[in-house]
Amino acid sequence: MSSGKNAPVSENSRQISLQACLDECMEALDLFLNNHFNESLDKLRPRSKESMYHALIYATVLEMQAMMTFQHDDIVHAGNTMKSAQEVCQRFRKKSGTLRIRGANDDDLSEEQLHAEVCYAECLLHRAALTFLQDENMVSFIKGGIKVRNSYLIYKELHTYIQSDTSFKGLNHKHLEGGVSFGIGAFNLTLSLFPARILKLLEFAGFSGDKEFGISQLNAGATSHTLRSMLCALLLLCFYTFLSFILGRTGEGEVEEAERLLKPFLLRYPRGAIFLFFAGRAEEIKGNIDEAVALFEDGCKAQQVWKQQVWFHHMCYWELMWCFTFKRHWKMAYFYADLLSQESRWSKAMYVYMKAAYLSMLPDAESRPFGDNEVDLFRQVPTYKQKIAGKSPPTEKFAIRKARRYKAINPIRLPVPVLEMMYMWNGFSMISKRPELTEGMMDTLLEAERTLQAAPENEYSVDDTCLILLLKGLCLKNQGQMQAAEDCFRQVYSSEKKLKFDHYLVPNALLETSLLYIDTGRKEQAIKLLQKAKNNYKEYSMESRTQFRVHAALIKLKADTSDQDEITAL
Repeated sequence: MSSGKNAPVSENSRQISLQACLDECMEALDLFLNNHFNESLDKLRPRSKESMYHALIYATVLEMQAMMTFQHDDIVHAGNTMKSAQEVCQRFRKKSGTLRIRGANDDDLSEEQLHAEVCYAECLLHRAALTFLQDENMVSFIKGGIKVRNSYLIYKELHTYIQSDTSFKGLNHKHLEGGVSFGIGAFNLTLSLFPARILKLLEFAGFSGDKEFGISQLNAGATSHTLRSMLCALLLLCFYTFLSFILGRTGEGEVEEAERLLKPFLLRYPRGAIFLFFAGRAEEIKGNIDEAVALFEDGCKAQQVWKQQVWFHHMCYWELMWCFTFKRHWKMAYFYADLLSQESRWSKAMYVYMKAAYLSMLPDAESRPFGDNEVDLFRQVPTYKQKIAGKSPPTEKFAIRKARRYKAINPIRLPVPVLEMMYMWNGFSMISKRPELTEGMMDTLLEAERTLQAAPENEYSVDDTCLILLLKGLCLKNQGQMQAAEDCFRQVYSSEKKLKFDHYLVPNALLETSLLYIDTGRKEQAIKLLQKAKNNYKEYSMESRTQFRVHAALIKLKADTSDQDEITAL
């Protein structure tokens, strides 16, 4: 690539150089997706100081590693590398940084300069993410926010530009389109997930989010076989198999979309660890737990070369932990929680809490692995508190708060801590298609209920009873016993004034009742309960998660035009 207009090379040679760089980066990505991680970096590194695309992809791979290992040194190194990549991109940008439709004007952007714009915007977006991870002070947040906004504005300008009939289409236009599809799609999809009150603030700041448009852009990018195909596909797969499932209500369509998206990648990269992982996640969502376990284990076996990428194993361990939870194999689930607590830096408080929670599910007489004791582990949980992007993760704060009751000399046990956390990750929807798994969870809940009723009343009794009722309601709903499920949920929000600690149970019981109403065609009643859950309860545990799910339910109702006016009024 040339580094400016005055370089003594022709426009044609610059295009060839740009194409050669793109081809080489595509080869590096192929190596990466085939688990040849070191070879991929070796191909990218030599030209990472002179080629905008080598610089961007090299920094992106390091960023992926840093975000999953959560090692401070990795985050700093990735941030510095991405900053260098941005500086490389800057050398190829037009001085004014203004996009103009190509015509007779000599100031129009060249193909190389257009590519520099999209690479520069991508670097800004990546740097913002790393800034939020690395620093906790307000100045860093402001800097990160400015990067996000600048990135968004460049993507918007580029999107308008390439949609124009008179826009210049160079030899590598498909890669430019892929880059813009990734940026515009990522912004629109991500922003559309925010609850209305947050979205209004973002729209005031100039942002906008259209879910369907975002998905269409990412789909176009994922199926175009360009440099950003992988990024577009990974973002969509995360949405279909994680975000929409945890924060909303994943239906058959979303799993089918994930599998449709995965199919060509699995054919091309049959041993690609990343795609094996998402294939396992799709099977897990469908309730095919044994098939999911096999795919997660295959993913771990496929990725044994790059020791720095142990983060990939951690992703698989996390899912394997939940798979064995659904099967009520508490010791196997404990085993994976233990591995995570030893190896992963992401949330030691959560991992130690889960270790303690699994041990607490075992009979008192049963031996504990490695000589661990759940009471001691619960007491350790607060010592591992950390901050990500300036705040403690909500699930970590929740675990710390729940573990507090073990500070007492004679602690009152949590009744079903594993099942409670399983609810926070929408696990009861996972097992909804497997009657035997739901039945097993119901057996566990009934046993916990009997134990609770036989114990002397204490300050936690009402809260613990309501928790069991909420989870029983979910099991009954899975079993098609809608009236019995509704009765359980109603008992929870009828006990609102008696709750002392777990105030989150009330808005969640309202939410679950409204989802039940949606499934049984009672949409007007559902809207009223969603409005109550949204507006009447604040500052409870995992509030953002609940609000996201309320927002998702309202969006689902909005699809029915007869409810349009009522929902708009919310």
